[in-house]
Amino acid sequence: MSDPASFSQLASAAPQPGEVLLTDAQVVNVETATSAPGAVLVRDGAIAAVGTRDEVLAVADGAAEISLGGAYLAPGLMNMHTHFSLALPGDYGKQIAALEDAGLALYMADGARRTLHAGVTTVRCVAERRHADFALRKAIQRGEVLGPDIYTAGQGLVCTGGHGHEGDDTLECDGADGFRRGVRTQIKAGADLIKVMISGGIAGEHEGIATPQLSQDEMAAVIETAHAWGRKVTAHAGPASVIARAVELGLDGVEHGYELTPEVARAMASHGTALVPTLVVTRCGEFFDQLGVPTWMQQRSLEAGPRHLESFRMAIEAGVEILIGSDMPPFWFYEGTTAIVREMEHVSENGLGPAATLRAGTLATAEWLRVDDRVGSIAVGKQADLIAMDADPLADTSALRGISWVMKSGKTVRDDRLTVAGATR
Repeated sequence: MSDPASFSQLASAAPQPGEVLLTDAQVVNVETATSAPGAVLVRDGAIAAVGTRDEVLAVADGAAEISLGGAYLAPGLMNMHTHFSLALPGDYGKQIAALEDAGLALYMADGARRTLHAGVTTVRCVAERRHADFALRKAIQRGEVLGPDIYTAGQGLVCTGGHGHEGDDTLECDGADGFRRGVRTQIKAGADLIKVMISGGIAGEHEGIATPQLSQDEMAAVIETAHAWGRKVTAHAGPASVIARAVELGLDGVEHGYELTPEVARAMASHGTALVPTLVVTRCGEFFDQLGVPTWMQQRSLEAGPRHLESFRMAIEAGVEILIGSDMPPFWFYEGTTAIVREMEHVSENGLGPAATLRAGTLATAEWLRVDDRVGSIAVGKQADLIAMDADPLADTSALRGISWVMKSGKTVRDDRLTVAGATR
């Protein structure tokens, strides 16, 4: 597989027809975990028909036909833990943190483009710098920038000195009233959800993963205020005791969950609290080396790996809803593939299995975001956000390493056949 950063731009630059007939495909159904030969009609950016070639052709009106050559056609991937402005400790992170506003916007726009080329058509941002994510979202919606649909929390909420307080991708708050104001500040800016740091983490030098950072009243204030405004809340959280308190208060999602217990996992399942495990962050030494991440953080990350994996398996056994999120930039080329695919491989190999993993990275994420009526599966009326590959991702998650074609809202934005041929259709 080639580095997505090097893919030809010919596909996105070429004129796009209003109606496209995709034929010679194995259409993947993430709801039934099956695939079957078929065709898909795309009209004005949405899926207009799904069925056999003859069935779909009968309702097509002069559509431009694209043969996928027997490739498996699946819904675009969705990444629930994205930071386009990520600046970890180390030399590379210092460069990102030092970017002026214009430089930051351009850097994030490049990440959005590469994320889309990697097959990720929807992201959930969970702490971005200076509210640049809102400007990026608008630019993508206006068609000025190529990228995925963005649902964002704006800045993450932290206590004074809490996890991530060093950067301008977080907002320091204290006390119940302070955290209520923090929630309202993000909603005022346009946040679709709220992210809060309720414990320490890997990237905080002067804290531990298990360090509790919010009081009961502060957590309650965040969750109650966000829910009153119709927003879900997800929490950066490591230890079981902290997670248990937040779950009882109505927390909607847990990021990482490094140190769960069977009891807390069962509580999450019964309350409908989803888990975005981000398994790749505790087994990514190569990535840390590339960024110049300091030794103390690398050690903390890698040493947390075995317990992190144990927690993830507890969550599966308890029936917790698992959602896919990489934390690493989704497009980052790592261990022979992209970070999003490597994360899905870890999730699949460690207990969830290929079919459930694909659902966790598509329809399940759409359901959490309350947009499953628009994206997440190949169904009539939904956005034509699609990816194609040569092997079946329902049988082997590593088939996603072979993504070679991406469509966003009915427009082909990546087609590796163009790169090989060196010419447009």
